[in-house]
Amino acid sequence: MFRDFTSELSTNLIDCFRGRNLLWHAAAIGLTFLLVTTGFDWWFYEVTRSPLFYWFVRFAGIGGFFLPVLVSIALYAVGEMRQNRRMQHTARAVAQAIIIASLIAAAYKSFTGRVEPPFAFVGTIDNSHEFNWGFLEYGIFWGWPSSHATVAFAGTAAFAYMNRNKALRMIALFYAIVIGSAAAIGFHWLSDVVAGMLLGIMIGTTVARYAERPSEPEIRTS
Repeated sequence: MFRDFTSELSTNLIDCFRGRNLLWHAAAIGLTFLLVTTGFDWWFYEVTRSPLFYWFVRFAGIGGFFLPVLVSIALYAVGEMRQNRRMQHTARAVAQAIIIASLIAAAYKSFTGRVEPPFAFVGTIDNSHEFNWGFLEYGIFWGWPSSHATVAFAGTAAFAYMNRNKALRMIALFYAIVIGSAAAIGFHWLSDVVAGMLLGIMIGTTVARYAERPSEPEIRTS
């Protein structure tokens, strides 16, 4: 099982850089360039930073990393108990999407080294243009793209693609929007989040398409 999982993981990771998926990367880069050079990133920062949002930002900052993992584990556990193969496949897809999203976001961050916006106070100097190009010039924790947004939208896209329950799909989408919004008004530039959203959707749908191959039987989740 572990070997199958890692094999699928490596295949899906490579597929994220093939064919039409490269257009998603190009869109993420292009929109970032537009938002940075037009000054929209800085404008958005100035109009959205407020101490009133700090509780929301901190909550989403923690939940953005742990909730997707917990959901995939819970899905798989319930699928095992019910002997529901589709639920198990959904859990595997969500888990793979989360892992791939984390890897791709970390890889981009290691080369772009974008400086994060001030969080504890409202900055007065526009540093939205600051990138530290190279390898590990600014670590992989902050920067472009937003890991929170990439992971949240990747997991959501994989889950929504494979799930037939509209209510659950809407809840998953709401979760991703909340995490992305919190990151955009808290510890990331808007363009970091937009890029993460695009990359996450691409990653999640790529993984889900692989899991949804015709050979897999259709089993309802509800």
